[in-house]
Amino acid sequence: MHPEISVVIPVYCEEAGIRFTLREVEKFLAVSASTWEIVVVDDGSKDNTWNEITAISQTMARLRGLRLSRNFGKEAAVSAGLEAARGKAVIIMDGDMQHPPSLLPTMIETWRTGEFDIVEAVKSSRGDESSLSAARAKLFYLILRAFSGHDLNGASDYKLLDQRVIEAYRTMKERNVFFRGMISWMGFRSTQIPFEVEPRIAGDSGWSVFGLIRLAAVAVTSFSTFPLHLITIFGVLFFAFSVMLGMHTVYMKLSGAAINGFTTVILLLLIIGSSLMIGLGIIGEYLARIYDEVKQRPRYIVSQKLPLNQPDNPASP
Repeated sequence: MHPEISVVIPVYCEEAGIRFTLREVEKFLAVSASTWEIVVVDDGSKDNTWNEITAISQTMARLRGLRLSRNFGKEAAVSAGLEAARGKAVIIMDGDMQHPPSLLPTMIETWRTGEFDIVEAVKSSRGDESSLSAARAKLFYLILRAFSGHDLNGASDYKLLDQRVIEAYRTMKERNVFFRGMISWMGFRSTQIPFEVEPRIAGDSGWSVFGLIRLAAVAVTSFSTFPLHLITIFGVLFFAFSVMLGMHTVYMKLSGAAINGFTTVILLLLIIGSSLMIGLGIIGEYLARIYDEVKQRPRYIVSQKLPLNQPDNPASP
């Protein structure tokens, strides 16, 4: 009932390239894995991605498909795939060919040595990514490292996870999931394999600026309480500043050198007011995470499934 390797591929609006991607993944699995399955998770695509997956499943016996009822986000789609995968090791990769399938044999052989529970594919370059996108990614990892202490610069979702890691992942029931951070936090034995990001086979990235900001907020609030401590730190600093300013004001008043005017008062009101709003915003982010968790809603809802068309351990094609 358990193939050696499961490959989980979350996709969103990838109808133009999903067929080629699956054939390439199948080709490299056929020469590197004894038994295997491919689990494709359609994250509520608005195009014909699911129809393409359904058509491919007629000729690809080891393909399994999950269709989410709407777009829950990549992190939820990854969770759906990991919870459905049955392999002794599970590989997560993107469906746009930016994670090269040619790296699969190396990842599998590294895992078979038994020395590592996690084999991570790390970006040695970001390919033909625009300078703006590269700057956004750099800022994201800088903020995450500063606030959470996890250095994920160059990290990707392209990973091989041993079954022990998958079992540990399934015990974590957070609704707000940051996959890379959770894998890093667990601390299993890991090794890294560099790769160069390939051009997308078709279409454009589904990540928007708002989506990246939301992911950064989830990542920081899920793995660090430091922003909450910042409010206390700023409060102490402003208190010290107000004491010094008060002493200076009293001295100027007693010496008869006080100057009438509202510039200082207005400036102080603006600084304190903006600081209070930022502080309330930070607290609001944590309250939002707590609100999502206590509702106990599922991370995702599966609306359709494509089962395997033959037994779990068929002969390799």
